[in-house]
Amino acid sequence: MSFQYFYSQAIEEATARYAKEQQKQNRPFYYAGGTEILTLRRLNIIYPKAVIDIKHIPACNIYKLHEDYLVLGSALSLTEIEEKNFFPLLSDVSTEIADHTARNKITFGGNICGQIFYREAILPLLLTDSLLVFAKDQHLRTELIHDVFDEQLLLQEGELFIQAFVEKKYLAAPYVTIKKRKQWTVGYPLLTIAALKIDSRIRVAISGLCAFPFRSTSLEEVLNQPNQTREEKIAAALKTIAFPILDDVEGSSEYRLFVLQNLLDEVLEQLEEK
Repeated sequence: MSFQYFYSQAIEEATARYAKEQQKQNRPFYYAGGTEILTLRRLNIIYPKAVIDIKHIPACNIYKLHEDYLVLGSALSLTEIEEKNFFPLLSDVSTEIADHTARNKITFGGNICGQIFYREAILPLLLTDSLLVFAKDQHLRTELIHDVFDEQLLLQEGELFIQAFVEKKYLAAPYVTIKKRKQWTVGYPLLTIAALKIDSRIRVAISGLCAFPFRSTSLEEVLNQPNQTREEKIAAALKTIAFPILDDVEGSSEYRLFVLQNLLDEVLEQLEEK
């Protein structure tokens, strides 16, 4: 498993190195925790010839409150996010990803940009209409998450995910996050649901139901309908799901929908009165 390793201390240095290695057809990858890169390389799924270490770039390690936002750097480990706990919803979602040893290495940005389809760390960002910052060729761009996430983060070739900005008003909002596994307390999940109540409306994002994480405004619309029973809301919400449901060793599509039905019931029970 040989590849060239490049250490970067600045955004411009990392993106310039990526462009140079891309020109040399070295299939470069940005590297922070490295857990997925190493795993997928061992499985012969990816073949990097160059990795560019970004974990010492200051902008990628920020985790602080600034004016009206919480700023999260992409190279933060999930453990750092849990321990500082500025954003409890994200902390609780992160706590359920892998085990503690792995979370010491897995980064916020690595989970979001990864090829493994769960990518649970994106769920709180979808719920909070976050802003994302990217870098390429010495240029920065800032985008609303909903404009750059469609089943996956829509990165340009060589673009580096730098930071996420979450408005402070979301940090203390009532929330629920639940992860269901097939049997073990640690391992790949069956379903993860994250929900948040803001301005008297419940928002919901889901991972593990389909081959990508998502937030559905159609589902939210029916869950927030007044003058309907909880059972009526959930039945209508399940009908809004237009994506193919996963059917694999973790669970059949029918079982996943059954689990989702129960999770939505838990979400409504906990958030409707808050």
